[in-house]
Amino acid sequence: MSLDPRPEQPAPTGSGFSRRAFLGASVAATVAVGATAQGLRGADPAEAAPLPSVAAVVDPATLSWLVFDHHVHSVYSHDAKYPMTTILDRAQRFGVDAIAFTEHSNKGHANVGGVFNAAREIEIARAARPDLLVLQGLEWYIPGAEHATVLVAPGPATTRVLRRFELDHDGKLNGWEKPRPGTDDAAEWLVHATDAIAWLGAQKSAGVVDDVIVLANHPSRLGIDSPGELRAWQDADPEVFVGMEGAPGAQAGAVAANASARSRRGEYENAPSEFSFAGYPAEAYLTHGGFDWTTAVVGGVWDSLLSEGRRWWITSNSDLHLKESDATRVGDFPTGAGWEAGATLANFDRAGRRPDPVATATPQNGADFWPGEFSRNHVGAVDRSSAALLDAIRAGRLWVDHGHLVAGLSVVLRATGGQEAQATLGGTLTVPRGTALELVVDVVPTTTPTSRGTVPRLAHLDVIRGRVTGPAADRDEQRAPGTRVVELLDVADRSAAPFRVVVPLEPATEDGYVRLRGSDGRVHGVGPLGAEVDPRAPQPYPVAPADPWADTWLYANPIFVRVR
Repeated sequence: MSLDPRPEQPAPTGSGFSRRAFLGASVAATVAVGATAQGLRGADPAEAAPLPSVAAVVDPATLSWLVFDHHVHSVYSHDAKYPMTTILDRAQRFGVDAIAFTEHSNKGHANVGGVFNAAREIEIARAARPDLLVLQGLEWYIPGAEHATVLVAPGPATTRVLRRFELDHDGKLNGWEKPRPGTDDAAEWLVHATDAIAWLGAQKSAGVVDDVIVLANHPSRLGIDSPGELRAWQDADPEVFVGMEGAPGAQAGAVAANASARSRRGEYENAPSEFSFAGYPAEAYLTHGGFDWTTAVVGGVWDSLLSEGRRWWITSNSDLHLKESDATRVGDFPTGAGWEAGATLANFDRAGRRPDPVATATPQNGADFWPGEFSRNHVGAVDRSSAALLDAIRAGRLWVDHGHLVAGLSVVLRATGGQEAQATLGGTLTVPRGTALELVVDVVPTTTPTSRGTVPRLAHLDVIRGRVTGPAADRDEQRAPGTRVVELLDVADRSAAPFRVVVPLEPATEDGYVRLRGSDGRVHGVGPLGAEVDPRAPQPYPVAPADPWADTWLYANPIFVRVR
C-alpha cells in the first residue's frame, strides 16, 4: 500500500403457513408466472438470472459527480410539510445538483390532480433553476412489501405514466399492502409487483418514456422485503429494478424534538410481525452506523446479491418529510361542510395537497434532514443531464456518505504489470487469470464546517472483496461466504489535503468484485459474521450514539472482475 500526495482537484397461503414462510417456498414459481404474463422468461433459480447491460467503459476523470437526492416529499404527500420552493432552496444551499420529488401514492395525488399540479410546479422550478436537475417520481407501495422509488425521465408522457402506474399497480391504492394470513395473497401480490416492474420497462421499450428506474426503499425497516422478493423484482426487468437504499432517510429520528426512548436512527423502530420474513434476525430491524442491515453486514444480503453477479446498487437520501426541530407546523385546511378538523388523510384526499406550513415559536416533530444536509448520494454522470444521471445510476457509478464525511472520492480498480485495463464504480474489469490488481482511491477531505458546525474527518477505509459464484440455489439466500474485508487502512492523518491510497490486491483467479467502505472511526466492532469476515463493522443502534453526526460512514458501489 502506498500513500501519496495528490494535487488539488475539484470536489468531485390457504397453506396454513405464515406469509413469509409460504413466500420463501414459492417465490421462484411465482416469478415465473408473473414473467409469463408479461411475455418474459421465467426465473428458474437454477438458471443465471438476467442481468442489466454491462456498463460502458468510461474514463473516471471525465465524470461529473452529482449529488442526487432521489427520495423527497413535498406538500403533495399526505405526511409531508414543505412547498417545493422551500425544499429546493435548502437543497441548493447544501450542494444538491439533482433532486426527485417522489410523492406517496394516494387518492388525493392520483385522482384530485396532485400529480399534475406537482408536475406544473416542477416545470416552473426547472425554468427558474437551470443549474438544478428536478425530476418527478413516485414512492410506490410495492404490493405485499415495502416501498420503492420510481424515477421517470422528464418528458411529455412522464406524469401520465406515473399516474397510470399509480392507479393500476400501487399496493396501497389497490388493497395489496398486507397479505392476509392463511391465504395465497403473498404469491398473488408478488405477481402484481413483478408485473408492475415489467410494465414500466415496457413503457421505456415502446418509447413512451425515455427512461425509468426503480429502487427499493428502507428494505429491512419492517422486515417484509425478503431476499427472494428482492431477486424477483430485479428479475422482472433488471434494466429497471437496479438496487435499494443502502441507508434510509430519517437519520435524525433519535434526536428529533419528539424523540422518545423508542426512537431510532432512520426510524427503524419495529419488530418482526406476521408479515415479516422469518429468516431475518432481530438486529435486522435496526440501522447499523445509520445504514440498513441488508447493506451493512459484510457477507450479508447485499453481498449475496452481488455474488450472483447481479448489478445491484445502493443509494442514500433524505426521505424528507419533516425537518427535525423545524419551527413550522402543518398548515390549516379549510373548514366547513365536507372538511374534517386537522391535517387528516380525508382532507388531503379532498384537496390534493397539504396547505403551506405556518411558523411557530416551538420546535416541531420531525426526523429528517434537508436534502444534501446529511445524507448524500454521489452519481458519476458523463454530463449534467437527466438522461446521463439515470444512465449513471443504472451503471452503478455511485458512492454515498453521511455527514459530509469526505468532499470527493474516486475509486478505480486496475491491472498492474504494464497493463492499462481499469474500471471504476459499477464497471467490470476483464483480465487474464492470474493478473495482479490494485485499487486506487483518491480522497478529497472535507475542509469546511457542516450545518452542525464541525469539520468531518475520515479515519479509515476498508477494502471488501467477494467472489461471483452464480445464481443462488435458494432464492432467499442472504449470505455470501466468500466475501470479507481484505484491507484495513488508517487514514486519520490525511485530512488536510487531497490524497491517494494505492492498495495491492491478490491476483485475479476467479470472477469477483471489490468494494470500499469508510468511516469517522468513532464507533465500530466485530461484525455479526465474525472478525475474520469483518473486524471493524458498523454497530446497530442503540449501541451506537443516537447523534447521527457522531457515527458517519461512506460506501462505494462495487467494481466487478471478470477472469478470462
